[in-house]
Amino acid sequence: MDNYSVDRNSELIERLRDEINKVIIGQDYMVDRLLIGLLTGGHILIEGVPGLAKTLAASTVAKVVGLRFNRIQFTPDLLPADILGTEIYNQKTGQFVIKKGAIFSNIILADEVNRAPAKVQSALLEAMQEKQVTIGDTTYKFELPFLVLATQNPLEQQGTYPLPEAQQDRFMLKINVKYPTREEERGIIDRFTTGNYTVPEMNKIISAQDILTMRKQINEIYIDDRIKNYVLDIVLKTREQSPYIACGASPRASINLIKAAKGKAFIEGREYVTPDDIKAMVYDVLRHRIIITYEAEAEEMTVENIISRILDDIILP
Repeated sequence: MDNYSVDRNSELIERLRDEINKVIIGQDYMVDRLLIGLLTGGHILIEGVPGLAKTLAASTVAKVVGLRFNRIQFTPDLLPADILGTEIYNQKTGQFVIKKGAIFSNIILADEVNRAPAKVQSALLEAMQEKQVTIGDTTYKFELPFLVLATQNPLEQQGTYPLPEAQQDRFMLKINVKYPTREEERGIIDRFTTGNYTVPEMNKIISAQDILTMRKQINEIYIDDRIKNYVLDIVLKTREQSPYIACGASPRASINLIKAAKGKAFIEGREYVTPDDIKAMVYDVLRHRIIITYEAEAEEMTVENIISRILDDIILP
């Protein structure tokens, strides 16, 4: 990438952040991860308690990039056809017509994805992987860019259908959304408890074509062989015999960690990946790909603890 494109992209990313911050107070970590997912084509699993602006952040990102957005509320009675679409018989013409489902959009928010049964989850994840669905005898490709953001509530597990680990692996990142700081929450209170507050007008900063162009530029970001080997050291370490790890990360983890690190370098205006980019993204890429043992749970070891130990054991390049 030439200096012009780097400078121009840095300016666009800053404008995107500024526009999003008109609506979202704080949550910089979540917003940056959403941008990385959007610009690298990686789906994101978002976990956080209600009220942390997950839905608002997703819809705001869609507005500032001029993309179509659909929110699907997952419930136990949801059917695959509700998401994908179905054939409907028209009595007047005597023919079947196609009714496309809610998934035909650019950004999909699958709200509380763990509240729907396995058939619905599988239908969503298959569509995520293939970026197309078949209704009747016809296959329909999705308009690009296409991104799925799925939310989970870590509380209220009764009556839910947790995503199997193999299906979670389809998500590039799993992010844990935290509570805002005291200062950020004070800003939220001040903004939303005044009688004259109105949602600000959102300006479209970039287009769908801009995003597809940026994806090509991100693929060209330089990553040294020593950093690639660092990624391999981390991922292969999760597969070594351990009293705390029942199953390690798949090769998809290595691919996604490099893609995410390139995305982070891009939104920070760099043409190269650093070891710090890997360390910054490794938790989001690995936390849903490592299955811990009962022994780890008994000793109150979390996946984050295990990833931290792995990083401590491996020498930085």
